[in-house]
Amino acid sequence: MTMLELVRLAFSRLGASRLRSALTMLGVIIGVASVVALVAVGQGATSGVTARLNSLGTNLLTVTPGRVTTGLTRGALGGVTTLTQDDATAVARLSGVAAIAPEVSTSQLIVAGSQNETTSVIGTTPGYLSVRAYDLWQGSFISQLAVDHSLDVAVVGSTTADTLGLDAASIGSSIKINGRPYTLIGILQAKGSTGFISQDDLVIIPITTAREYLVSGKSVRTISVSVAASASTDTVTAAITAELRSRHGLVATAADDFTIGNQAQLLSTVSSITTLLTVLLAGIASISLIVGGIGIMNIMVVSVRERTREIGIRKAVGARDRDILFQFLIEALVVSILGGLIGIVVGLAVSFGIGTAAGWGFVFSPVTVLAALLFSVLVGVVFGVWPARQAARLDPVEALHFQ
Repeated sequence: MTMLELVRLAFSRLGASRLRSALTMLGVIIGVASVVALVAVGQGATSGVTARLNSLGTNLLTVTPGRVTTGLTRGALGGVTTLTQDDATAVARLSGVAAIAPEVSTSQLIVAGSQNETTSVIGTTPGYLSVRAYDLWQGSFISQLAVDHSLDVAVVGSTTADTLGLDAASIGSSIKINGRPYTLIGILQAKGSTGFISQDDLVIIPITTAREYLVSGKSVRTISVSVAASASTDTVTAAITAELRSRHGLVATAADDFTIGNQAQLLSTVSSITTLLTVLLAGIASISLIVGGIGIMNIMVVSVRERTREIGIRKAVGARDRDILFQFLIEALVVSILGGLIGIVVGLAVSFGIGTAAGWGFVFSPVTVLAALLFSVLVGVVFGVWPARQAARLDPVEALHFQ
């Protein structure tokens, strides 16, 4: 028999017992759908997290204060107040630094007309816009003049603007921060969230204004640094370390009283973790494919037993062992391939729904789809070959006398 005839025969046999065929395919469908969906979701999550981290800034280095130790108790990162605006000015003069943005922050009640919200207020400099990769939607950003003269001006994030009912017509109006009026000069474009932290729910004011009215002391919470070229990140990190150690009077044996975070290292770490989780989830999901394969083998064994006399008759009229082998093997392959194709469609639909709901969008990977299809074919071959060989080895005389 030709391959086409074997395929037609397989479909006719499956059509004769539709319910049993559907239930047999169900295990393969679930297995393939699980693998495709989990891998796609994992890739989507990786893409989403990477996009969010990239949106924090371009070639970003974040300098934060170190830890404070009291007795045997080690405090949290940022527990000391070792960074100042003068440190930021010194870092800005280093070679390879494109822009810097020292920051202080506090949480305050914001009032606009009859609306109010408690959110983060960040005091910073004009460099914040480029360092943190924000874009303006309306108006303008804080200027160096506003910093030099501690002007009462404010720029709000898109989420804050929506909450307070602010729009393009609100530019130039007054909002209150901790009871003090500020002129609204700009509204930022939306950037989205990083984990549970929204990058759009904030108010930005000049750092000098924040220090005068909202935050006491001369220290800064962080110094964000944009490196001119990603290739020089390590060089700039070493230069910042040397500059700050010198400014803080640290001896050679003393530990740094600050920490420099590298965006590239964070991206690499997040990517490796999400990739590992994706592989683990896909491995767990593939177990259901094995269960589906066992179901195929079980049904094929039953089918061989039910069709023993048919096999005997076919052998009696000249069918060779390999004809019988291929007949049952093709039936197993048809079941697994059909189940795999349906599973791929279901898996893609599920991953599309999850990606849309989670906000990272749909990530389609042809490699994953092809791998799932090949795996389903492999399941059909592995779990179909033994029943097929059993059928091929039947003695025609014994098969004809089988009741």
